Amino acid sequence: MKTIHVIAFILLVIGGLNWLLVGFGWNLVDAIFHAGSMISKIIYILVGLSAIIEIFGHKRSCKTCSSDMKSAPQQM
Repeated sequence: MKTIHVIAFILLVIGGLNWLLVGFGWNLVDAIFHAGSMISKIIYILVGLSAIIEIFGHKRSCKTCSSDMKSAPQQM
């Protein structure tokens, strides 16, 4: 599971940086692989799937979140 987490994290960083560039009017993925190409679509799908993987597996993979959960007082 650690390998999947690392790959998902890297893809999310790439996607986030691409969105930053899109905000400035330049899409790196489309510039490299041409807008609307199959490779661009696959990259966007992989970034989206990475987000879903991180949503459901974040607390299990994140040392900060898992340590916060252990130290948090139990509420009843």
